[in-house]
Amino acid sequence: MVPEQIPLAERIRPKDISDFFGQEHLLADGKPIFSMIQSDAISSFILWGPPGTGKTTIAQLIAKKTQSDYHRINAVSSGVKDIREVIAIGEKNFQSNIKTILFIDEIHRFNKSQQDALLNAVETGKLTLIGATTENPSFEVIPALRSRMRIYVLNQLTNDNLRSILHKAIESDSIISNLKIDLIDEDYLLYLSNGDARVMLSIFESAVNQEKSKEQIKLTKEVFENIVQKKNIFYDRSEEHYNVISAFIKSIRGSDPDAALYWMARMLEGGEDPLFIARRMIILASEDIGNASPNALVIAEACFSSIEKIGMPEGRIILAQCATYLASQPKSNASYMAIEKAIEQVKQGKLYLVPIHLRNSPTAFMKSLNYGKGYKYPHDYPDNFTQQIYLPEELSGKQFYYPTENGLEKGLKERLKVLWKNQKKYD
Repeated sequence: MVPEQIPLAERIRPKDISDFFGQEHLLADGKPIFSMIQSDAISSFILWGPPGTGKTTIAQLIAKKTQSDYHRINAVSSGVKDIREVIAIGEKNFQSNIKTILFIDEIHRFNKSQQDALLNAVETGKLTLIGATTENPSFEVIPALRSRMRIYVLNQLTNDNLRSILHKAIESDSIISNLKIDLIDEDYLLYLSNGDARVMLSIFESAVNQEKSKEQIKLTKEVFENIVQKKNIFYDRSEEHYNVISAFIKSIRGSDPDAALYWMARMLEGGEDPLFIARRMIILASEDIGNASPNALVIAEACFSSIEKIGMPEGRIILAQCATYLASQPKSNASYMAIEKAIEQVKQGKLYLVPIHLRNSPTAFMKSLNYGKGYKYPHDYPDNFTQQIYLPEELSGKQFYYPTENGLEKGLKERLKVLWKNQKKYD
């Protein structure tokens, strides 16, 4: 392939750590990844950050420096078969005391079964895994795999980082350096790029190619605008993905359907996966609406299922209906707060025995130990309820769930107050 056919971003990709701009917290002398590369002691880790911040480049720097057997696959175009092929190589190398490294780009695209296929090889040391993702590993990488890997967060590149990369391209690229370029509106190019080096270099290269016939290439705001056409197209790569979804969720939580629609439109126009948006609304329906309007979870789940069946562009209507419904509902985070308190109790407190009367007694032997003795079957009592202790005796009186006065949850609160009287506090 002749150099002109290779994208500028690829032509100037750093060949050494010293050529890398940004991510000093990981690549400066003495920092984690710098130390791993220098000592060739690579452990399994995940690179998490926005597109165009250097995840793939870091992996390639490791490939150039390591003495290990290095392999790379992309989760979009690979499957379990590809994983097993590399694992087989890793097992063979393991017998010869050779380390095997597998880099998986876009690891969040792998489903649970594909990620499960990696577990044993990573755990036994037959494979050192490096994953790159733009999505939060807490949600997109299974816990069993995540617990065996470190997570390194890559920051969005600063304008100074972008400027250094751009000037390096102008000065050192074998094609660009031979042209007379007047970069008049450099700051506007940086603005369009918004922290993504790949986007910046792509716009710059397209602008240069468009003006190439001129003796003096003048890159103005108008030239860049003509290349970009539609600014929101850069949402997926350069706009702050995490900030936009955060604004969307907070708008629904704050009961502002108009703001929710605006941020949703930003995501959709930028090419966001509609199922990602639907998935986040399912979480919100329980976390921020909960029992104040239980039907919200049903609507959110129906939205997700409908998007799966119908897809885009019609799916945008379903998303809009769901978002405006959720934004308009009464809000309660009582269920979310309740499970957080319960988990905190379990983590920090002693694990008490299950009370005798609540224990299962399927055998005669268990019954002889009084398992289940004293249990009051609620359906044998008026209103199908009778007061009895369900928590361990040591936690008697402990309360996690405090229903709000909002929406349908107010009715739940009143019912619980009647049932438990002075045994629980619902005032």
